Amino acid sequence: MPSVVRRSNKPINLSLFDLLKAGPGPSSSHTIGPMAAGADFAVRAAALAPEIQSRAEGLRVRLLGSLSATGKGHRTDLAVTGGLMGRTPDSCPPSLLNELAEARPGSCSVSLGGRNIAVGPQIVEYGPVRHKHPFNNTLVIELLDAPYPPPDAQGRPLPEGRAGEVLFSVEYYSTGGGFIQWKGMKRDKKHAPPHPYADMKQFRARCGESSLDLDELLLENESALTGKSPAAIRAELDRILEIMRDTVVRGCAASGVLPGSIGLQRKAAVLHERALSLDPFDRALCRLNAYAYAAAEENAAGGLIVTAPTCGASGVVPAMLMFMEKHLGLDVKARRKGLLAAALIGFLAKNNAGIAGAEVGCQGEIGVASAMAAAMLAYTRGFSVQVVENAAEIAMEHHLGLTCDPVGGYVQIPCIERNAVGAVKAYNAALIACNENPMSHKVSFDEALRAMAEIGRDMNSKYKETSAGGLAVCLVEC
Repeated sequence: MPSVVRRSNKPINLSLFDLLKAGPGPSSSHTIGPMAAGADFAVRAAALAPEIQSRAEGLRVRLLGSLSATGKGHRTDLAVTGGLMGRTPDSCPPSLLNELAEARPGSCSVSLGGRNIAVGPQIVEYGPVRHKHPFNNTLVIELLDAPYPPPDAQGRPLPEGRAGEVLFSVEYYSTGGGFIQWKGMKRDKKHAPPHPYADMKQFRARCGESSLDLDELLLENESALTGKSPAAIRAELDRILEIMRDTVVRGCAASGVLPGSIGLQRKAAVLHERALSLDPFDRALCRLNAYAYAAAEENAAGGLIVTAPTCGASGVVPAMLMFMEKHLGLDVKARRKGLLAAALIGFLAKNNAGIAGAEVGCQGEIGVASAMAAAMLAYTRGFSVQVVENAAEIAMEHHLGLTCDPVGGYVQIPCIERNAVGAVKAYNAALIACNENPMSHKVSFDEALRAMAEIGRDMNSKYKETSAGGLAVCLVEC
């Protein structure tokens, strides 16, 4: 299986809202990415020549790598179905995946060339986990000239087999954090950021040269990249903050068992309520845990979340934001500035190591989320870029080597609990960084990312979101 972990020397030109995306859980690479791929394919198919559309009778989706290994637990089949039906992650109602799961087989279709083509889990094939495509999470979507799956002599669909000629096909790669690429992709040319940087060392240099604060520099870059005004960018950041807050609130109010065969009971509401009986220190810590559980449980249930940097790690940053509001009294302006610091750390991790569990393990998901939250807390408390970097590095360093081994392929065990532990680690990392002598700190964030990239490259594939080793196997055996 390929392990594509790269360090880019090109300046980062990602938008804030490429990284911080709203969409359905439970997985950015297995749910949001495939839904985006399905939606992209639907647009492409609708633009095909009429003579090709008129021959179309079926669709087939082939999942490879980790998408194949854990696609069922991550609801990849439902996500790509939703995408083919025209839903994009940011327009997906929180209930869509559950509705598709409960739909009668054969009841979902898309219209193309004047005919209805069946879609649903039945058109999804689970291919080899080990393959030679350039990215682990690969899916191939094909338009066919015959129904798929092909019927048997009695007219019943066969579970396997090829149907007819491929009229049109696209090979997609879900690269983590909801990002997708495809074979032959040509990058859109973007405006060059006025303050280019590829790593933290360069970012600090740009801040010094421009005399801009961290948030001001990122806003200027975002405005140049997207053409949006600073006011429009701040409004969109406030929308992201509100979605994150709503996710925590919903999760703290919810109860019951999460979807899937594990039968995992929600815990956020219990933790939130029982915190009231604890002493002030334990109460605050228990609430931080509850907030992280709440968002992570909403993600596991397929609810609307924000990738920060991924779905599987989407509880850490919202938990810290709620903690900052409820326990530290920080207003929305401070939280918005903090979210920009978190985004900086996410950008650097994606550019120089990876944020997909299938590529680098959970160190790239919970580890990066914890580093983002630590940086966010340090910055909102008024500390320098150097202290922000130190906070992120401490959190990142103590997640190095963390495997991605979800039990049963569900983003539940150990994922939900890891969000809570990652949030607590973030708080402690910021506490240390804000109270040490910043110049005595020895390890840079760039060095921590290089270590993470090397570990991810060497990590055995069974510990990278395939559910083929580690806790995923040991818990089942126990």
